[in-house]
Amino acid sequence: MVITTTSESIWPELASETKDGRRQRSDVARQKIVAALFDLLREGNMSPEAAIVAERANVGLRTVFRHFEDMDSIYHEMTDRLMRGILPRVLAPLQAEHWRDRLLEYADRRAEIYEAAFPMRLCLGIRRYQSEFLMDRFKRDLELERSSLQAFLPQTVLDDKALFLALEAALSFPNWRRLRQDLNLPVAEAQAVIARMLHSLVADMAADDV
Repeated sequence: MVITTTSESIWPELASETKDGRRQRSDVARQKIVAALFDLLREGNMSPEAAIVAERANVGLRTVFRHFEDMDSIYHEMTDRLMRGILPRVLAPLQAEHWRDRLLEYADRRAEIYEAAFPMRLCLGIRRYQSEFLMDRFKRDLELERSSLQAFLPQTVLDDKALFLALEAALSFPNWRRLRQDLNLPVAEAQAVIARMLHSLVADMAADDV
């Protein structure tokens, strides 16, 4: 499966590479290298070598290692850039009034974020055991997702450990990946499946539970 997220939507600053000056050229080279890594991941290459990244970025291998100490450094900058773009959406207030409606709104937001960061999340899942940095990034992402879910759920749900973990699993990236990649569902159908799961999980709670 080739992820349809476009690099232009993730790296809009590349459009400004026509500026003059050594500093601007250096910044553009770094951006090209990072964007090249993301594109390779998006196309399914979960472990691209530095030479392949350099070729895709249209720079020399020496240029790659002049800007980055090692491959982990490129992953570091890629995830930081992505998170800077995604974090405002993650932290934006939910608009629905009742927590059940917020849960569905939150699920749609998760889907949007997962789609934008799909290659990175696949990479984190696969390569985290080979890199201390990627393992740390993986754990931080899970903690951010958990805390953002806990922020709007009522105490009755939070106190029901099995229910909360079931909701967390339904909203997890592995679940989204299975629907989108393994089952090859379109985004809208995958969202409908998630919504059905969430409805079923909270169906036996009182309608006015807050």
